Amino acid sequence: MPSSLPPLPATDIVVLEDRSATARCDEGFIRLRRQKLVARYPDGTVSDPFEYDDAQRTALDAVVVVAHYRDQAGTQFVYLRSALRPPVAMRPREVWPIPERPTLGHLWEVPAGLVERNERSEQGLRECAARELGEELGFGLPASAMQPLGPSTFPAPALIGERHFYFHCEVDPASRGKPQGDGSALENHATIVAVSLDDALALVRAGEIEDAKTEIALRRLAETPR
Repeated sequence: MPSSLPPLPATDIVVLEDRSATARCDEGFIRLRRQKLVARYPDGTVSDPFEYDDAQRTALDAVVVVAHYRDQAGTQFVYLRSALRPPVAMRPREVWPIPERPTLGHLWEVPAGLVERNERSEQGLRECAARELGEELGFGLPASAMQPLGPSTFPAPALIGERHFYFHCEVDPASRGKPQGDGSALENHATIVAVSLDDALALVRAGEIEDAKTEIALRRLAETPR
């Protein structure tokens, strides 16, 4: 396995208060929609009623961006960024089917971010991708530099109707500045690294890159004609 990735930042999550018992399902960043449904089949019959819960969010969709470049030898490199994901970090031990690694919750990802209300169009998606590139990697590219990377996907269709829209862009490593950030505490102290695309795919196969959207984006980039 290639040793192309540095240690993940040793940032911890500390729970100051658990308000689950008093939280309402219709407030907060993620909201619960609880409905009673039936399934109507092609032959006209209808199932028994059943309960179904799903998650709702105002900014529902997201963009995924792969920034890449080639060195003088022609080797293609991609940028990855460390990310701390509390839902993963706080997976209850009693549900683990296999032992988890000490870095549970710390993932290597390509840049991604939520689509705002004013970005809900084809042009808006490109603008969103360019914004996320600046916030998470520090590259200042125009929206026109964001190239589609295959069709959108549903990352968790049984839970939320979120779509992921994939883009890629060629960057000049020398032009990378300080990431602008979005004000989120979870984006502070992230590690940014450039690794060859071949090494990144090997790390996917080895289970070192566990983020699904990142794997999809990397594999699609590898399939993109030069």
